[in-house]
Amino acid sequence: PPTRASPGAASPAGAPPGSPPTTTNVPPTPVVFPAPGTPHPGVWCVANPTVASAVAQTAMDYACGSGADCDMMTPGAPCFLPVTLMAHASYAFNSYWQRTKVAGGTCDFAGAAMLITKDPSKCKAVRRRHDDARYDGCRYVYV
Repeated sequence: PPTRASPGAASPAGAPPGSPPTTTNVPPTPVVFPAPGTPHPGVWCVANPTVASAVAQTAMDYACGSGADCDMMTPGAPCFLPVTLMAHASYAFNSYWQRTKVAGGTCDFAGAAMLITKDPSKCKAVRRRHDDARYDGCRYVYV
């Protein structure tokens, strides 16, 4: 499809000054996808560690009631441990945001959440080994 001429391009001959530039048939820049298995940067939504517990709890209740996959945090599920409000809220916030961001969902939750660029699944505090192997598979989704 035609693309707009670059800013500052001259107006077509005979057109009044300041009129929009003409379009040209410039081929689009090709999209280059990373090779399979290549790590790519991502963004995750997690609980803000400075927020009050009551605010985090209310925000997590909202996320869980609005589409987050909170079944992953039930007893015996991969993200049940550690059993802390902030760990569970982080998982719920990220699940909600990853599922809704393309439709305009945000990672705010009244200040209870924040964006990070390090995969929480790989953080030592989140992925630490537990005696029960059922808890080794908690993965924060990235879409």
